[in-house]
Amino acid sequence: MIQILQQLINGLSIGSVYALMAVGYSLVYSIMNFSNFAHGGVIMLGAYFGFFFVTLYKMPFWVAFFGAGICAMLVAVLVERVAYKPLRARNAPFLYFMISAMGASMFMENFVIATIGPTFRTYPQVFAPQPFNLGGIYVGRLDMVMFVISCISLVALVYFIEFTKMGKAIQATAFNPKASALMGINTDFVTIVVFALGGFLAGIAGVLFGMKYTVYPQIGSITIKSFIAAVFGGLGSLPGAVIGSFILGILETMVSGYMMSQYRDLISFSLLILILVFKPMGLMGKSSEEKA
Repeated sequence: MIQILQQLINGLSIGSVYALMAVGYSLVYSIMNFSNFAHGGVIMLGAYFGFFFVTLYKMPFWVAFFGAGICAMLVAVLVERVAYKPLRARNAPFLYFMISAMGASMFMENFVIATIGPTFRTYPQVFAPQPFNLGGIYVGRLDMVMFVISCISLVALVYFIEFTKMGKAIQATAFNPKASALMGINTDFVTIVVFALGGFLAGIAGVLFGMKYTVYPQIGSITIKSFIAAVFGGLGSLPGAVIGSFILGILETMVSGYMMSQYRDLISFSLLILILVFKPMGLMGKSSEEKA
């Protein structure tokens, strides 16, 4: 039982970071009806921003942490303005958006390789390595920080979406962009806000993930896991993205703990295939008219 609880806690920790990434996919999908595959590049740059703020500029961790989130937010908005806005202005097919997204992701990854290099980099020790002992269950300090920060960020996002004027505008635009524009909502600005929110969460997720593992140009590929979680929970559903992320994180740690870690990705992608075949809308997916 102790071992099961230990794996459960580890799964909640990694699942919370998946959730930060997955809600970015769901936010963009709810507005633009396509999956933003450039999200991984933003996460990767967030990890690098945080790393260099801490090591090169000697910033306190929390300043570097929020600074990385803000920089990633600006990158996400820049990607939207450069890669997606011209396509939206021409009412381009959604296939063009996906091609543009993949191109933006490849550009960011190769730009980092060309300018910074492909070297793996490790964050300095920020939190004490000694774990908390909770009745025989050991919880790493970093894991605890990851879980708490992720939960606070997700609660703040839900509050923003549900109880603010801009949040209502986002829901209205997700429900019907044309009708929202006719009612006076600046849908272009709403799109910028959505990318800014997703970019900020991607940036802090990149910092957390880089601290737990290492920072390298291909770290953004981890977003395939958050994409699986978003599909599992239901694209366009923020609660679904969060629930799917926690389930995926727990499933992966259980597989690693009781089977073999090599099977972890196999199980994850098998889950994606099963969901797409038997329940393509996911656990909490909504129709295109109810994606808000």
